[in-house]
Amino acid sequence: MDIARPDIARAKRIRRIVYGTGFAVVVILITVGVSRLEPAAPRVDRDTVYMDTVERGSMLRQVRGTGTLVPEQIRWITAITSGTVEQIVIRPGAEVTPDTIIVELSNPELEQQALEARLQLDAALARYESREVELQSQLLTQQAGLAIVEADLSQAALQAEADEELAADGLVSQIQLRQSQSKATVLETRRKIEQERLAIQTDLMRATLAAEQADVDRLRTIYQLRKDQVSDLRVRAGNTGILQEVPLEEGQSVTPGTNLARVGDPTQLMAELRIAETQAKDIQIGQPALIDTRNGVIPGHVIRIDPSVQQGTVTVDVALDGALPRGARPDLTVDGTIELERLENVIYVGRPVFGQENSVVSLFKLDPEGDHAVRTRVSLGRSSVNDIEVLEGLQPGDQVVLSDMSQWDAFDRVRLN
Repeated sequence: MDIARPDIARAKRIRRIVYGTGFAVVVILITVGVSRLEPAAPRVDRDTVYMDTVERGSMLRQVRGTGTLVPEQIRWITAITSGTVEQIVIRPGAEVTPDTIIVELSNPELEQQALEARLQLDAALARYESREVELQSQLLTQQAGLAIVEADLSQAALQAEADEELAADGLVSQIQLRQSQSKATVLETRRKIEQERLAIQTDLMRATLAAEQADVDRLRTIYQLRKDQVSDLRVRAGNTGILQEVPLEEGQSVTPGTNLARVGDPTQLMAELRIAETQAKDIQIGQPALIDTRNGVIPGHVIRIDPSVQQGTVTVDVALDGALPRGARPDLTVDGTIELERLENVIYVGRPVFGQENSVVSLFKLDPEGDHAVRTRVSLGRSSVNDIEVLEGLQPGDQVVLSDMSQWDAFDRVRLN
């Protein structure tokens, strides 16, 4: 017969509770310990990242931009009158002189106006000559009348003088003497009147011919204008250089002010650089620059800074101080570097991928053993094309990773293989 042992069952139950509690405590301790462990540092291939060493010394601040070579003097030839493009005589790339004809236009209406202006000028010239002959004839008639009066006056004066001598001897009566003297006086008055009439006639002739000449000059100016306009239908270069552009097609209609051609001097070129607006704030007139034509580097200096921003860039003109290399021509693509200033005794490093001027970034700095890189907060200052000033966070001799590490943003430490 079995005998009940309640103490044994109770002991088993107690052992189960103790074992369960101990297991739970162990699990909790393991969980807490694992949670406090740092995640394993990811491995990064050293050959896939770009690193640089922090240095102290002189840092040359520069900005860089791309651009093209353009002539220092560009002449756009515009249409003086409206017309139709009949023929494009030469094409871009040809050498031109001031008298080289580039485009021939036609305008029948303008040619008709020039012909009418010439006919009006010829008619005015004929009127002038006719009026001049008429007035000259009137002037001669007046001069002839004056000459007759002067002749009569001379004769009357002699007669009066003779009668005066005869009257003194009693050979001529006093009445006859007074008649001779009176006639001479009348003729003297007539002579003065005729002289005044001659002067008036001369002034009238001068004024009349001046009016006719003014009309002739007016019509001659109109004719010359129409003649020049017809001549301008044959568009000439106006300068010595290279024809760069003819934005026309035969048969196209143009209006006054339309650009017909562009001529530039290929021997006098400058660089037109496009600098990012964020980097252009420190550029000043006169700063030195280097222009890389990919066939040689030419020194130069800044001569103009565009006051406006277009598509996020500022246009900067650089005059070339050196000789042009072979192959340099207008519209050639170039790279330009402008020297802003030289900073002395500063801490600097290569420019990180996402390192902007006057910003704070996180960079991975190599530990002394060189096997791991730790995320470090770095304050950056002034920047150059390839280098940037370090204000805080790094010291000379530190090595940092400059390449893009955004895929490791979740980690503060990486292992370099």
